Amino acid sequence: MNETALLSLTIFLPTLGAFALLFFEKKAVEGMRVFSLVVTAITFALTLAMWKQFDPSVAGMQMQTSLVWIAGWNINYQLGVDGISLPLVLLTSLVSMLAMVASWSITKQVRGYLMLFLLLETGMLGVFLALDFFLFYVFWEVMLLPMYFLIGVWGGPRREYAAIKFFLYTLVGGVLMLIAMLMFYFGSAQSTATGESIFDLLTLMEIAEVGGFDRTMQITAFILLFIGFAIKLPSFPFHTWLPDAHVEAPTPISMILAGVLLKMGGYGIIRIAMPLCPYGTQYAAYVLVALGVFNIIYGAFAAMAQTDFKRLVAYSSVSHMGYVLVGLAVWKISEASGATVGREYWVLGVNGAMFQMLGHGISSAGMFFMVGVVYDRVHHRDLNKFGGLMQRMPHYSGLAMVIFFAGLGLPGLCGFIGEIAVVLSAWSFSPLLAIIAASGVILTAGYILWTIQRVYLGPEYKGPHAEELTPINGREASVAYVLAVMAIVLGVYPELMFGLMRTSIDTLTISLADGYDAVRVIGDQVGAVLSP
Repeated sequence: MNETALLSLTIFLPTLGAFALLFFEKKAVEGMRVFSLVVTAITFALTLAMWKQFDPSVAGMQMQTSLVWIAGWNINYQLGVDGISLPLVLLTSLVSMLAMVASWSITKQVRGYLMLFLLLETGMLGVFLALDFFLFYVFWEVMLLPMYFLIGVWGGPRREYAAIKFFLYTLVGGVLMLIAMLMFYFGSAQSTATGESIFDLLTLMEIAEVGGFDRTMQITAFILLFIGFAIKLPSFPFHTWLPDAHVEAPTPISMILAGVLLKMGGYGIIRIAMPLCPYGTQYAAYVLVALGVFNIIYGAFAAMAQTDFKRLVAYSSVSHMGYVLVGLAVWKISEASGATVGREYWVLGVNGAMFQMLGHGISSAGMFFMVGVVYDRVHHRDLNKFGGLMQRMPHYSGLAMVIFFAGLGLPGLCGFIGEIAVVLSAWSFSPLLAIIAASGVILTAGYILWTIQRVYLGPEYKGPHAEELTPINGREASVAYVLAVMAIVLGVYPELMFGLMRTSIDTLTISLADGYDAVRVIGDQVGAVLSP
């Protein structure tokens, strides 16, 4: 397949599938489900084809597409993929396919649900492949409405509250991103050869690398972008929408939220905020690392305090995504020379942050799915009313153990690799913060093991709806097995993803260091001229 067509087809095939659902008879519920699953499976196959054509030794963007969209504003339909975006594209298509399998439990207004689900997948894939800032923003906002309705219509008892809260938080983040985007659009005019303003992310990155955006602009824009992306990450204090959204969302949508949407916050930071604001990134580095460490500890303690099974898993995401923020920000500068200190540790941290997003995408989606499997049977999530599921559902419990241990960060499973890489990189930045971050592993083990004890071990379950605890079925087992196998594969052979990311991340860190040096030198020269 033509490389340029591959990316567009991957993004818009789910949308085509959503419109095709309009031609199904209303009563053909099973047919619509199977068709939607086939669409997500083909989309996943297209991302595998993208992986096959991708050359990991090339640092720049590959398979690029660039078409004029709105000529008057220099807005282009511009797509591309590199070692940073490809792993997240693969994660998105895989989790979407598995979430579609999990969607068989949705019985209300099935056509509308499936159409919104497929439109949501288009938005997520578009975010990871867009290379025009305006196009990125469009895809980012496209996801807002489908997710709002998926929570607000098919969610739990407080679904309207959770959906509105999610909508408002995301909308505020989008507005802040829009302001920053306009700052770069109008600020780029003085640096382009034609004197025109642009939204082209690659060109904006080149301008930033040579110091084209001054210190004040970079710091201001970075703050705006960081808040916008930190809401999705989620980072304290912008995280409070997440537990409510997770608790009220149906199981497949919780899988999407945890497995993909949170990663878009981290991706936005590494793809846009950092490359366009290298000076702003370094200026805020210590605050970002400290905030990430606080997230790790705060999220773990908050998870430990929960009695709702799903809310516990939601707060665990706040904790685990703190490692992403730490790994991205461990960029240390020598006060004497202004040069990067121990760049290899920073590279390790960024690689660890990226791998943490992938590992957490697998384990968190799996944990929410396993919670959903038992909730569909007993219709409650009260940890104090569980116990002894191992005796009633041994097959399900065995799979759940693997997935929960992956979330715990057990060596040999996907959760361990990213966390250890981030903690090691943080040691060169600040031993104190590294020690505090490492203690999060102990807290995570505490609440995960306590949860396993309360839910799966002990006397046979005699709680509400005990008679409905039927063994896990083939559809449910297929989802759990895929996630468990992926957790093991990534834990045992992390090079599968590190090999894709390494060259692009190494080039990114060099570009950021060059951009910081350029702004610092220009600022010093201006200061020398203005000084009396």
